[in-house]
Amino acid sequence: MSGRRPSRAIAVALHDVEPSTFTRCALVRDWLEDLGIARATLLVIPAVDLHPFYDRRPELTDWLAERALRGDAIAQHGFQHRQTRRAGATRQWVAGLQGGRSAEFCGLDAQETHQAVDAGRRLLRRAGVETRGFVAPAYAYTRELREELAGSFEWWASLLRLHGRETTGRLSPAVGLGTSSAARRAASPTVLRAGSLLQGRLLRLDLHPADFDHPRHVRALEAVLRRSRQRIPVSYDDLFAG
Repeated sequence: MSGRRPSRAIAVALHDVEPSTFTRCALVRDWLEDLGIARATLLVIPAVDLHPFYDRRPELTDWLAERALRGDAIAQHGFQHRQTRRAGATRQWVAGLQGGRSAEFCGLDAQETHQAVDAGRRLLRRAGVETRGFVAPAYAYTRELREELAGSFEWWASLLRLHGRETTGRLSPAVGLGTSSAARRAASPTVLRAGSLLQGRLLRLDLHPADFDHPRHVRALEAVLRRSRQRIPVSYDDLFAG
């Protein structure tokens, strides 16, 4: 795709791609293609259990290569997608709101942040996967992580904005579903449908493998995708091309 951005686009990001979710992620990606999403962004966790993803599921590497050839973007999704060190009281409270144990970078200092980001990127490169972008688990960013990403990736995405190396970031909220509590599971299909109607030129749609445990969630996603057929599917790489 050329660097010119379409007037109305949809950018679907599939989170939490790793060995234990690979089979479902592959099925979800096929489902998306059936619904007209020719390009998407796959967020890969390099070492969810501190073992390289390609050791656990070698076929995942082949699938990522195939998807990249077909136009998908592959982005780094943290290192192990799990918080390993508690932050200060305020930061830890915020981390709990953002994603609890998934807020990987909360509590890490600058050196530890660099090591985690760099280790993940090296594992992806060792598997032949080149990444231009980064999405923090649970969208939990720290000052140290932002500074690290500014010098090492072409783009990174937060919940409300897309940030490029050459830009200050543009407002583009992501919409998705919640499965962490009964209340969120009950309300999120309605919130998703309403939120998708409020998007402007770009609709950012977040999907997680766990969303597909819940039939109401699947129906809501399908409704949003069918209603968005006039939008042009783009990857996050496309948004920063040219």
